[in-house]
Formats: sequence, structure tokens, C-alpha cells
Amino acid sequence: MNKLTFILPYYGYVRSCFLALCLLPSASYVHAAQDLKNLTLERRMAEQGDALAQNNLGAIYANGDGVAQDYQQALAWYHKAAEQGYAAAQFNLGNSYYNGEGVTRDAKQAAAWFRKAAEQGYPPAQYNLGNGYYRGDGVTQDYQQALTWYRKAAEQGYAAAQYNLGNSYYNGEGVPQDDKQALDWFRKAGEQGHAAAQYNLGVFYEKGKGVAQSYQQAMAWYYQAAEQGDAEAQYNLGVIYDNGKGVAQDPEQALAWYRKAAGQGYAAAQYNLGFIYAQGEGVAQDYQQGLAWYRKAAEQGYAEAQFALGNSYYNGEGITQDYQQALTWYRKAAEQGHAAAQNNLGVTYARGEGVAQDYQQAYVWVSVAVANGYSSATDARDLIASKLSQSQLAAAQKLAGQYSEKYQPRL
Repeated sequence: MNKLTFILPYYGYVRSCFLALCLLPSASYVHAAQDLKNLTLERRMAEQGDALAQNNLGAIYANGDGVAQDYQQALAWYHKAAEQGYAAAQFNLGNSYYNGEGVTRDAKQAAAWFRKAAEQGYPPAQYNLGNGYYRGDGVTQDYQQALTWYRKAAEQGYAAAQYNLGNSYYNGEGVPQDDKQALDWFRKAGEQGHAAAQYNLGVFYEKGKGVAQSYQQAMAWYYQAAEQGDAEAQYNLGVIYDNGKGVAQDPEQALAWYRKAAGQGYAAAQYNLGFIYAQGEGVAQDYQQGLAWYRKAAEQGYAEAQFALGNSYYNGEGITQDYQQALTWYRKAAEQGHAAAQNNLGVTYARGEGVAQDYQQAYVWVSVAVANGYSSATDARDLIASKLSQSQLAAAQKLAGQYSEKYQPRL
């Protein structure tokens, strides 16, 4: 049975807008609750119509600082301040409507209040309004409007908006695609410590997008994001140390960074840890450790790990040999377009290992593997074809064509 397990390379894509972003939480009140000398005085000022105090009191109730958390009370006080034109309260009121805190969730009302604050130049509201336009949430989707509001917030130094503006330029959403503009905005956000922007800067330098390629610069930006707990950056640092690109090869550092990312549930890192332990690369060979990490990634739907786990069961590495389990995991990977798993699934049908021997199913899966680029399976496909009658072969070829459309490799 052929094996094709290997250390995976960089995740060389730029993280898309909103992948790790959500609408911002309520703006905190101007004075932290513990610093308020007299909550009663704050309430008295709010009741006298002081908008700042009303907003502060709303935030106190929303956060449950020194009082029982009460979103309805928070909403009431935000309303009073917002109706006086107080931008922070308008923003907080928008979040209350968006999140359904103290009121039925209403994205249109949220957008209306975000707009009031945004038009006063309040950056968090401009950013949230941009998100609304980007997603079509509470307003009609409009990338150009999203870009407009992101830019307003970004030009005031708002890092999350700078990051999303960078993504708009990278993806050509609402503006012509422009790697250099994307790089500039990612850099502005990254220099303020925005981890996702730092990760994207790493990708830009690693791939030479809009800038001269530099593994050292890529590593520097990945490191800043990784230190903030960004799992993809931790994974990419592991790959850099594993391959020795821009830095001396260091299996121990690679293992350490993979472990950090894997500990956060990052499937590619879990797979690579599994490979390292299974192969004994820089560590004592340990099939059981390898199997454990493969399983973690495979159970997240990670095709390469599913294939590796199938191989572990097939060969009895770290676990009792079990052809049925091998077949199960090969199938999971094969249905995600993994060509080597498709080949192995076909071979198990041909040999009748873990399943009743079935040359038609064998032909189907091996043919799909060939169609997906696994050219070394051509001889096996032709050998299996010789076991079939003309009618059986015609039926298998028809099904193989359907499967080839359905089970293509995932990018």
C-alpha cells in the first residue's frame, strides 16, 4: 500500500476579512467602575441628563460592574445618552440591538445607530458600519460603502479597520485589486499589534506579494503574531524552522511551534506533529504519539491526517491492524478529493481488505485517483479493468466520471 504522508508547507494564503473578527463589544465607560468614587453620584448625574454619566451607567449595567448585570437597564441608559447625540452611547446602543442584549436582535436598528455615531466620526462605529455593508447585515450589501467606512476609521488609526481595508484591496472588493495598498494597510495595523494583520504581512513577505520576498521579514511578522497566540502564525514558524528557510534549520524550534498551534486545535500543526512522531524526525519514534495527533486532526476533517490515520490502521502502526478502520479513514479523505486516499480505497476494494472484494468499486476509486493527478495508479486501474466484463467496466467508468466531478481535490 503506497504512503504519501509528508510535512505540510506554509499556509500561504492571506486571511480573509472577518475570519477572526466580529462586531466590537460595547465601549467601556470613561471611568472604570472601581475608579468611580460614588456610584450614587454617577446615577444622580445621569438622572439630571448628563449624557456621559448616562453612557457610563449603561456600561456599568451591561458589564455588571458593581451591580447585577442588567441589559435592559443598560439599554435604557444608552438610549437616553444616544438621543442626546452622544456617539459612544449610540455605538453601544447599536451593539445592544445587534447582539440582542436587553432587546430583540435587530440588525437594521443596530446599523441605524452605528450610522449616527459613525457620522460623528466615531471609529468603532465606522468600522462596525463597514462590517454591516460588507456582510449585508442590517443594510444592503455594498463593498464600496464598506470600503468607505473602513477608510474613515482606518485613517483615524483604527487597527481593525486598517486590517479590513487591507483585505478589501487584496481581494479587490469595492476597489481594484492592489497588493501594495493591501500591504500598506496591513502594515499600519500590524505595527499597532493587530495579530491577523501581522500574520498577513508574514504571508506577503513569504510569497513576495507587493514586496520583495524575504523569509526573514516573514519570520519576524509571523513571530509577532505567534507571540499573541495566532495559531496559523505559530504553524508557519514551525514550517520555517522545519525547512530552514531564512533561518538555521531547527527541529526543536519547529516542534515547539507546532505544539503551540496544535494545542489550540490547529489541524495542520496536529498533523505535522503526528508525522514527526510517526517518522521519528528530531524525536524518538513513537507511533502512538503520532497516531494520537493524527486522530486529533482527522476528527476535525483534515484530509491529510485522515489518510495518515488510515495508513496507521492499515499497517498496524501504533495500534492493532484494522482494515475496516483503514477503509473508513481512507473513505473520509477520498471524499475530500485526496488522490492517494482514493487510490488506497480502491486497492482495499480490489483486495477485499475490510470490505467485500468489489472490482467495480476498486476501478471507480482508482480511476478517480488517476483523474486527480495520482498517475502512479494507472497500471493498477488497467489491471482492475481486466477483471471486469464490458458491461461492468462501462458502469464503473460512468460512476468514475461522476465521482471525478464530485470528489475533486480541495484547494
